[in-house]
Amino acid sequence: MADTTANKSASRGIALPRVNSRAVVMTLYLLFLLLPIYWLLNMSLKTNTEILNDFTLWPRDLTFANYATILTDPAWYMGYVNSLIYVVMNTVISLTVALPAAYAFSRYHFMGDKHLFFWLLTNRMAPAAVFALPFFQLYSSIGLFDTHIAVALAHCLFNVPLAVWILEGFMRGVPKEIDETAYIDGYSFGRFFVKIFMPLIASGIGVAAFFCFMFSWVELLLSRTLTTVDAKPIAAIMTRTQGAAGIDWGVLAAAGVLTIVPGALVIYFVRNYIAKGFALGRV
Repeated sequence: MADTTANKSASRGIALPRVNSRAVVMTLYLLFLLLPIYWLLNMSLKTNTEILNDFTLWPRDLTFANYATILTDPAWYMGYVNSLIYVVMNTVISLTVALPAAYAFSRYHFMGDKHLFFWLLTNRMAPAAVFALPFFQLYSSIGLFDTHIAVALAHCLFNVPLAVWILEGFMRGVPKEIDETAYIDGYSFGRFFVKIFMPLIASGIGVAAFFCFMFSWVELLLSRTLTTVDAKPIAAIMTRTQGAAGIDWGVLAAAGVLTIVPGALVIYFVRNYIAKGFALGRV
């Protein structure tokens, strides 16, 4: 009996800890997602010779010359300036148009409202290539080609339907009695909408602004088709980097790293709004 007890104690002493399979899968998944970003950062800190001739997990000769080229060469850093200009313009225009439209869809019922709402969403479903040639001919004829407003307005075709769809879901969650109470208290529609209603859907505005910003920031086809020099965004510049000496992979990698930064900052500041959007089922 004593031997049996000792054997049981020994077996308990060498018991292996249980492995959390979910944690392992999540860790592998995060590594899989972060590997391209790490490799991009790794390339941006190498010389072009090291990138082409050696396979290293970290830079042997650490250099920031690639970032210096991006930040000092107007051909590069103006791409970021142009991108930020038309992205901000597009986000402001899209939200300005989408807010009253979403309010109308959430508060009023009229003939063909559901068909109109569905037709609005179909514009978001269409590929950008369908509209590239019509926009090119239109803007060339009216003198808007190669301007920031041209790209901003073109992106509104896709961002306004998405913003209306997101905001309409948030607005439906606000009781209509709030509108009626505000009107009884003497508020005009404009004052009620800005002072009372918009703060109630601030999370929805944040989510819509995030998606408008991200689509306009990463979109390539329209921004490349509708610009040449003055308003060329960074996404288009990165596709035209081959010169007489070939492709400068280090500079291109540095440009890629800097292109990720604005999107990461936007995600950080609106992360709570995005989580609420998931909870409400509109994201």
